[in-house]
This record gives sequence, structure tokens and C-alpha cells, in this order.
Amino acid sequence: MEIENVLWMLTALAGVVVLLTRMRLSTDAGQPGNAQIPATVLNMHTVLGVLALAVWITYLISPGGVLGVLALILWWGEALIGVLILARWLPGGGRHAAESVEDDWAGGPSLSILGHVGLVLGVMFFTYSVLAGKVV
Repeated sequence: MEIENVLWMLTALAGVVVLLTRMRLSTDAGQPGNAQIPATVLNMHTVLGVLALAVWITYLISPGGVLGVLALILWWGEALIGVLILARWLPGGGRHAAESVEDDWAGGPSLSILGHVGLVLGVMFFTYSVLAGKVV
């Protein structure tokens, strides 16, 4: 499999993580193990994610210049905010986290752990691809 195909698939998955995080945390309904995330933090996560996607896709279409580095800065900011949100959301992960009642696939933090750990790994791969000159 060519590296460009992997980058496009990881880009699509990163977009899904940004979208699902927005959808899951913007609801007022309490979820097991869910912390109340301030709207400004959630908005910053979403805006940074959309900007990172836009700049990254532009870079993938026509690589070169500073777009790759700018996209990486946005992706690392997005990943950092996502992991900090996740740390608050985990039961026992912060003083604001509610006790976990039952952790099912969609109700607890399992989906977010999968998404955000995957996003961090994806951003690490993006960083390698840009810094090693693998995007042509």
C-alpha cells in the first residue's frame, strides 16, 4: 500500500474523531464517566480540528512550502486538547469526572480512548511523513 493512500485514510479517520468528539460532548445528556467540558474548550477542539483538516488536505493535494509544518502544528494542538479532554472525562482521571456507572462501547470513554489514541498515533505518522519528505 502506498503511503499516500495511508495518509488519506488516516485523514478521513481523523475527521471522524473530530466530528464524533463534537457530537458526543455537545449533548447535555450525562453519560457514564462523562465530565462537563466547557463549551469554549469543545469549540476550540472543533475549530482546531477543522482547520487542521483543511490545511492538511490542502497540503496533501499540493505538497510543499510551509503548509505541512502548519498542518502539523494544528494537528498536535488538536491532539493535545483531545487528550486533555479525554483525561478529564476518564473516571478518576480528574476531579471533574463523574463516576463511571457502566462503560459500554458508545456510552463511556472507550470510543474516545480508541479515537484519541488513534489520532495521536496518526499525527505521529503525519509528522514522520512530512519531516521525512514522504509526501510527494
